[in-house]
Amino acid sequence: MRRCLFLPLLLTIIFSCSDKKNYTTPPSVTPPGAKAFSLDSLSRHTFNWFWDLGNSDNGQIPDRWPTENFSSIAATGFGLTTYLIGVERGYITRTQATERVLKTLKFLNDLPKGDATSGVAGYKGFFYHFLDQKTGLRFQEVELSTIDTGLLMAGILSCQTYFDQDTADEKQIRDLADALYRAVEWDWAMNGESTMSMGWHPGRGFINARWQGYNEANILYVLAFGSPTHTIPAGSWDAWTATYQWATYQGQEHVNFGPLFGHQYSHLYIDFKGIQDAYMREKGIDYFENSRRATYANRQYCITNAAGFVGYGENVWGLTACDGPGNDNKRNPNIAFQGYNARGASQFYLQDDGTIAPTAAGGSIPFAPEICIPALEEMYNRHGEKLYGQYGFKDAFNMTIEYKDGTKGWVDKDYLGIDQGPIVIQIENHRNGFVWNLMKKNPYIVAGLKKAGFTGGWLQ
Repeated sequence: MRRCLFLPLLLTIIFSCSDKKNYTTPPSVTPPGAKAFSLDSLSRHTFNWFWDLGNSDNGQIPDRWPTENFSSIAATGFGLTTYLIGVERGYITRTQATERVLKTLKFLNDLPKGDATSGVAGYKGFFYHFLDQKTGLRFQEVELSTIDTGLLMAGILSCQTYFDQDTADEKQIRDLADALYRAVEWDWAMNGESTMSMGWHPGRGFINARWQGYNEANILYVLAFGSPTHTIPAGSWDAWTATYQWATYQGQEHVNFGPLFGHQYSHLYIDFKGIQDAYMREKGIDYFENSRRATYANRQYCITNAAGFVGYGENVWGLTACDGPGNDNKRNPNIAFQGYNARGASQFYLQDDGTIAPTAAGGSIPFAPEICIPALEEMYNRHGEKLYGQYGFKDAFNMTIEYKDGTKGWVDKDYLGIDQGPIVIQIENHRNGFVWNLMKKNPYIVAGLKKAGFTGGWLQ
């Protein structure tokens, strides 16, 4: 897998390394020793991350917490969807969710847009990758991000479908969601090519890297195909799938992509079980099965543990994009520990420094609950309050690291929005298919899948 596919992640690495100050951290709510791990508590604690930390004035979701930085438009998209889960689970009322969602969509819609280098939030319907948490304007010099805008729009469309009551506020949510989605000029982002650009910078133009090779961008192309105002040619899907890398890895034959997030993000919103495009019809599986195989391959790599990292095993596994101990200047100099990076394992990609992210197993629960739930349970039981706190699992941990003072093991202090979202959303999809069933009713998603050539299953 080419390094260019991780440009948005590399930008995150750059800004994650900058100096930050911390919010005052409330006392941790640690897992009571007498209680066993449960999906109920994990769902509630992870939901609370979005509900408690969403900006009360504008609805923006921080990229991470408790480290202070900027808001993430992808995390905001995930947050919008978690509010719906919160209503269904009884964590909040429908009225509370309506107020928060309406505030968020109004803010996004009213933000200034344009091709200026500063003082704007986006351009051509797309939003910048990171926004200032208070003003909502472009953070420093980050790119206008196609995939992060796509994930934001997926969250927005989930709200458009969910809020279907005949009230003034819910009608306004539907209208704002429609306006925001229809404003995105997906055709412009193709920049005359057969695959979509990863992003754009004012004054410099489009990023050279494009969305090709299997990864998290399935949802991006489906959203672009479904647009009634700025759709892209149907042949773009064939151009996208032509760059897939099919191979057998760790005993699993599938379309390879190293970090597990690439096998998860599109599946947060689309139920790929039983529906196939031309590529998957030829292979005899669907994308859901592909993600199941990728999950098993990721786990088997960690069980094999050729590098001998501490703690890896049958129920402690999971490589994906996450934080790491690499920015800690007290680390053991004999191992090249990384900071934030796209960790993963496949036939064509390997990034591993002993760091495990709970979201890797959490985001794959619907694909393979028989291995994902025991993994989360073991992490909870083994590491307790060091790893599981007020908002569920902290982002990552590494038990291989040994400090100069003789202490061993590293656990992240932060929670990351783009890793929290898959946990709470996929728990709900595993339980009852809530988000999947919601999006099956959205005409833009259905139209996008059909234009991409998907047939069968629930699309019939």
